Amino acid sequence: MAFRMLHISDIHTGPPFNPAAAERLIADAHALKPDLVVISGDFVQRADFAAQWRAARTLRERLPQPQLVVAGNHDVPLFLLHERLFAPLRRYRQQISPDLNPVFTAPGIAVVGACTAHGLTVDGGKLYPSQITALRERLARFGPDVYKIVVWHHPPALPPTYQRKRVTITNAAEAIRLLDEFAVDMLLCGHLHISFAGNTRDILPGLRHGTYIVQSGTTTSRRGYGAEHGANTCNLITIEANGARVQHLRLEQNGDGFRPVAEHWLPRRSVAVTSR
Repeated sequence: MAFRMLHISDIHTGPPFNPAAAERLIADAHALKPDLVVISGDFVQRADFAAQWRAARTLRERLPQPQLVVAGNHDVPLFLLHERLFAPLRRYRQQISPDLNPVFTAPGIAVVGACTAHGLTVDGGKLYPSQITALRERLARFGPDVYKIVVWHHPPALPPTYQRKRVTITNAAEAIRLLDEFAVDMLLCGHLHISFAGNTRDILPGLRHGTYIVQSGTTTSRRGYGAEHGANTCNLITIEANGARVQHLRLEQNGDGFRPVAEHWLPRRSVAVTSR
């Protein structure tokens, strides 16, 4: 049986949040009836302000369950320096989720989140040793018959057509090799505010398995980039026996809601790779 995920990202409550896009997202998400909603970070625009967290929490509560969520760099305070350095994700833990390494499982499916956000940078991300250990321990539970999906906020590289200078995950090669070690099928990211589908083999050609990279644009803010400037987007992902169908959904201005504008078929490779 097919398994459907709604992948949204970069909500950014507070300026430049788009309330109309959020209302339509909620309605369309319930109509789609996904088996899982994934939110890949940046719940708020500025984590320093309690009102933005209340809005983000309310939005999350109005979306369908079950959900798997991870934090983004905007979910770390910018102005509250002491909190940024010593308790960067305290507000995220209080308002969104106490679990920085969530796991969701269904028959034949495992979705594993990891936190790339931290307080030592404004924009970039990193998988710290504790996150790598947690990710390794969780992925080791699942055999080659399980379709494995990892979720974090920062991508391991920029899409080929992306012209803006952005900081990605700083230890990308180490993180990509970890995905390959456990034959992870798909990585879901956000951060760049543009939709994209690619493969880690485009970054490190010598990988044994390769992991599909599926990126969501900003789903409810006005900060879409490039061809998605001013647009709101998300992904509807359907996992099937022999691969995954990824539909990029875009909010239509004529009132039709989030509708497919592109589709990718990502065939599943033979998974003879075992963790080592």
